[in-house]
Amino acid sequence: MSTSTAAANPRTREAVIIVDRLVYFFCRHWLAVVVIVLGLFAGLPFLAPVLMQLGWKSAANVIYAFYATQCHQMPQRSFFLFGPKAMYSLAEVQAVWQNTNNPLILRQFVGNAQMGWKVAWSDRMVSLYSGLALFAVLWSPLRRRIKPLPWWGFILFALPMVLDGGTHFISDLAGIGQGFRDSNVWLAALTGNVLPASFYAGDALGSFNSLMRIVTGLLFGLGVVWLAFPYLQQAFAEMEYNMEAKFKRSGLSL
Repeated sequence: MSTSTAAANPRTREAVIIVDRLVYFFCRHWLAVVVIVLGLFAGLPFLAPVLMQLGWKSAANVIYAFYATQCHQMPQRSFFLFGPKAMYSLAEVQAVWQNTNNPLILRQFVGNAQMGWKVAWSDRMVSLYSGLALFAVLWSPLRRRIKPLPWWGFILFALPMVLDGGTHFISDLAGIGQGFRDSNVWLAALTGNVLPASFYAGDALGSFNSLMRIVTGLLFGLGVVWLAFPYLQQAFAEMEYNMEAKFKRSGLSL
């Protein structure tokens, strides 16, 4: 330990040693810790519909409220559990909730016993954060062979989500369910209407909009892991080495 630490009272010195050992542990196992945290963060929204199904609505509402600070939670762009369908159209939600295009009212719909219960965030957020956890796991055995993604490469991975999310935002300014991304007439014209109408219109699972939200979220997650994790690995490896040298100088075991 440092001179000041050595001169400190035994209780303070012991506390510093404990903190140093915790830091060393994190440096050695940072990837496992990050994967666990990401997995919990990505998985907790799925606990909300489980709790609703069990009748524990107060606990479920805590999860909905927490994730509402990070996601619009629009029901027509969210997965549902314990119902006949994984996703529902805006018209189906309006029919059982309120006949409104107000996003502040629509987002309050969490489902019912007949339709199932809404996952606590949208399909894009599910794919993005699940992708972060998945690609972190996949990166682990390859981390010594994969070089960091350059900034321009990360921009290429992020750009699809920026374009998709940006056009969704602009489209929604015309009203939920009323914009050019709701009908995707432009896409139908480009492809000559060769695909089913359900692919072009709306947000349901299997539609162009849902597919793009899922794919672009995964691409963004891949870009983040590929860009950031090699640098994190290098930084934590250096910290681990320095901590080992520090304990060795102090004559302490790790």
